[in-house]
Amino acid sequence: MLKVALLGAGRIGQVHARSMTASRQCRVAAVADVNAAAADTLAAEIGAESCSVEAVIADPTIDAVLIATSTDTHSDLITRATAAGKAVLCEKPVDLSLDRALATLAAAEATGRPVMIGFNRRFDPNFAALKAAFEAGEIGKGELLSITSYDPAPPPVEYIKVSGGLFRDMMIHDFDMACWIFGGPPARVTAHGAALVDPAIGTAGDIDTAVVTMVWADGRIAVIKNSRRAGYGYDQRLELLGSGGLLSAQNVLENTVQKVTPQGAVAAKPVHFFLERYMRAYEIEWQAFLDALTQGAPMPVTLREGVAALACAEAAARALVGGVTVEITAAMLGAGDA
Repeated sequence: MLKVALLGAGRIGQVHARSMTASRQCRVAAVADVNAAAADTLAAEIGAESCSVEAVIADPTIDAVLIATSTDTHSDLITRATAAGKAVLCEKPVDLSLDRALATLAAAEATGRPVMIGFNRRFDPNFAALKAAFEAGEIGKGELLSITSYDPAPPPVEYIKVSGGLFRDMMIHDFDMACWIFGGPPARVTAHGAALVDPAIGTAGDIDTAVVTMVWADGRIAVIKNSRRAGYGYDQRLELLGSGGLLSAQNVLENTVQKVTPQGAVAAKPVHFFLERYMRAYEIEWQAFLDALTQGAPMPVTLREGVAALACAEAAARALVGGVTVEITAAMLGAGDA
C-alpha cells in the first residue's frame, strides 16, 4: 500500500481527498495547507495527520504527493517533491509562467521521478470512449475537432485577478483535450476574445468569451469555444469529424427524462456544476495515477503534456493581444530537454 500526502485543503483538495481515501491501494498519511485550520479540519475528516509542507517533503516514508495548492506554488512543489524522491500528481496548470514550467520540467525529469498533471477530463468516461473509438479507427483520420466548454456563471473578479486568465485557467483543459485527441500539440494558434459577460472582468485585464483555432502541421484543425456564462448549466461537448464519419460526446443531463407532446419535445438541462459533471473523472484519474505507480506504467498525463497545454495557452494569449497567428515552437515545448 502506498503512503501518500495531500498538499492543499481547499475546495479542489477536498474533492481529491474523497478519491484518495476511497482507494485500497493507498493510505493518506498527511494533509498540509498554508491555512492550518483547513488542514486540521480535512485531516481529521479523513483520518490523516495535519502537518506542514516541509514535513511532508522531508518524510522519506511518503511515496507520493497530490498537489492541490494555488497555481503559483505548483512549480516549486513539483520540483521539491521530485527532488525528495516522491511521485507527484499535480493539479493543472503546471504554472502561470511557461518559462517556470519549462524549468520545472527540466528539474523534475533530471530526478527520474514520475509526474502526472491533473487534466481530469481525459478520464471522463464519455470523452475516454470517444478517444478509444477514434484510436480504433472507427471514423478514419481525424480532420476537424470542435470543443465547447461553457461555465454556468463567471467566478468572482478577485479570483480572475490571480487565476492567470481564461486561457491558463479555463481553456487549459480544452487545450489539453485537443492535444490528447490529435496526439500532440498544434503548429500554430489564433485567438479571439472579449469581456462580454462582465465588464469588471475586462477591467481586470481578462476576457470571458473566446474562440481559439489550432492548426496542426498536416492541416488538421481544432476549434475551442469558451464562455464564462451559460445560464442553462455546465455545457461540455466534443465533436470530432473524421474521413469516415463523426464522433461526438454530448452533455451530461440532470436526468434522462424527455417529454414529447404535440407542442414539442422537452428534456432536462445539463448538470449545473463541474463536480456533478466530473466527480467520476476525478476518481478514475487518481486510480490511474496509482495504477501507473504500482505497475510501472507511463503516467497517463505527463509533465511534458502539461507544458504543451500551457504553451498553447501562452500562444493564445499572445495571439489575442497581437491579433496574429502564433507558432508553437520546439523551445515552447521544452523539446531541447527531451
